[in-house]
Amino acid sequence: MSPSVLFWGLVALMGSSEGLYLLTHSMNPRLHPRLYYGCYGDILNMETAGAPCDIARPINCGIHGSEMFAEMDLRAIKPYQNLIKEVGLRHCVDPALVAAIISRESHGGTILHDGWDHTGAKFGLMQLDKQVYKPYGAWDSKEHLLQGVGILANNIQTIQKKFPTWNATQHLKGGLSAFKAGSDAISSPMDINHDLTDDLLARAKFYKRHGF
Repeated sequence: MSPSVLFWGLVALMGSSEGLYLLTHSMNPRLHPRLYYGCYGDILNMETAGAPCDIARPINCGIHGSEMFAEMDLRAIKPYQNLIKEVGLRHCVDPALVAAIISRESHGGTILHDGWDHTGAKFGLMQLDKQVYKPYGAWDSKEHLLQGVGILANNIQTIQKKFPTWNATQHLKGGLSAFKAGSDAISSPMDINHDLTDDLLARAKFYKRHGF
């Protein structure tokens, strides 16, 4: 059997664009970072306003503000880079987006106490709410990160099915909003939390440029 026939046979067995993505990247893990964006759209092509601006912080906002906070967290997140890539690949989610969530939610874990936030309500690098989810594993473990990224992917897919006419950016932003508020809270584009999603996208673009 020729290599090309074997390749496309594997693709057929795996099925879907996600299967093709996983197969090609597992065969060639050194693909350029720009090509490594998962199954939910290329974040580098998505518009974002960055962190929201208000009177209290007129300077540390916008794309510059998001990138500033992302850079502050870079050292803390770097040790998790390989794990983030592995987990992102497993769920076909852009690792840069996972890094952005970890930056915004826990600053790379630096503000957590035994994995919990200061209220004891949220757990792990991606800060899963214990009232909504039953956290698995240690707060910075592969098991727990797989859970968090899996929840994110499921929310994006739910928004895709719920709003089939939306574009890729709306689906991703809707999924990110649902990750925090639940998919039932999203009934129209007006329900997308742009303060959250624009900040996350701006941070994700920063991490994409830094090897995630």
